[in-house]
Amino acid sequence: MGKDFFISNDKNLLNIKAIKSFIADEYWGDGRTISDVEKTVKNSYCFGIYSLDNEQIGFARVVTDYIYFGYLMDVVIFERFQGKGYGKSLIEHVLQDSVIKGLKTIALKTKDAHGLYERYNFKKIGNSPLWMSIDKQKLD
Repeated sequence: MGKDFFISNDKNLLNIKAIKSFIADEYWGDGRTISDVEKTVKNSYCFGIYSLDNEQIGFARVVTDYIYFGYLMDVVIFERFQGKGYGKSLIEHVLQDSVIKGLKTIALKTKDAHGLYERYNFKKIGNSPLWMSIDKQKLD
């Protein structure tokens, strides 16, 4: 059976209104406006996941310098698509992307998805209840 979705970095495909609506209901997205979301998309390396008929399923973005550091943010799967494995597919795709794969450190913050990110080798940072990272930089 083939995949029923595709993932793209084309920002023109993103449904900014849908992203804003979903993020506005999340504990970490309080107060974001359409303008805020547009600006974050413009200034980030973005990923959209879509059905084969181009309906957006979810979104993720990475704030990065494209060499050393990336901050994975706003990983969302819209409600009617949740529980079908799309989030895992999106995270796997992001982490296998040539830009992201080349970064020395990838960090994120989460209040409630540590188990999900631990599957992808993210580790908690110190005693922080929120911060996690994949750190490949050697500081010997």
